Amino acid sequence: MIAYILRRLALLVPVLFGVALVTFTLVRLIPGDATLLAIGVDQRATPEVREALRRSYGLDQPQPVQFARWIGKVVQGELGTSLRTRRSVTTELRLRLPVTIELATLAALLATGPALVAGVLAAVRRNSALDYAATVVTLLGVSVPNFLLATLLVLVFSFWLRWLPPIGYVPFREAPLENLKDLLLPAISLALPLAAVLMRNIRSATLEVLGQDHVRVARAKGLRESRVLLRHVLPNAALPVITVGGIQVAGLLGGTVIVETIFGLPGVGRYIYEAIGNRDYPVVQGVTLVVATLFVLVSLGVDILYAVVDPRLRGGR
Repeated sequence: MIAYILRRLALLVPVLFGVALVTFTLVRLIPGDATLLAIGVDQRATPEVREALRRSYGLDQPQPVQFARWIGKVVQGELGTSLRTRRSVTTELRLRLPVTIELATLAALLATGPALVAGVLAAVRRNSALDYAATVVTLLGVSVPNFLLATLLVLVFSFWLRWLPPIGYVPFREAPLENLKDLLLPAISLALPLAAVLMRNIRSATLEVLGQDHVRVARAKGLRESRVLLRHVLPNAALPVITVGGIQVAGLLGGTVIVETIFGLPGVGRYIYEAIGNRDYPVVQGVTLVVATLFVLVSLGVDILYAVVDPRLRGGR
């Protein structure tokens, strides 16, 4: 098990290097001059001023040299300096990353519990009204995009009912209740599509296990249905759900871009959204690398959990 974890950690290096290289290359294909955006709309900015700015940020160097310098700073824990604000990307991420992690965690909690209960009940009561209702909810959750769902939630709960604020953010340590109110609508916007995917996979996995021989044998022995479900069905049905669920939860970190922008949250998603519009190379590169690192680490955690749930995998690894 330890050897498996070490091998996976060793694979992080080439994966993240590839992410860094691709991001560095693609971000420079965005049309527009980053130095003009850094200076601002100022007709008095002469070509000499722009060239001096390019030299100060190293943008006058060949791209391989720029990439090598950036990677050298990344190894030292420095992700660069924003062309727009002149602030350290590392410092900004320290302030913004907790907001995104809090939002993603709340969304995962809101999605996992209801999806588990609804998915299992839909499988146990197959072809019932509950099963059909769960199927309809799943189709709606998968089909409706985040931005539309977020807009509808704001319209209903903020403007019509006036229960929750449409935008804004208060840190948890300052006002826990206000913090929860600010994050509830964005978290629901992320949680509903996630719950739909999880519920569909939980239902399919549970149905598959219910039809297996060891479940029939357990029922033939006279075991109660609840014991059969908890002892023989759910542990086996959890294996494929863990894989799908882990990928979906990890994807929440990248899916916060639109939601944070709509609700005005000062998170990583909104940070990179604004950076792309401003051609802020260091910000886009740094944020992408950090999000990719978190995604890979969450995927590693899912693989470890998979091995813990399935004893056969522990022996092989």
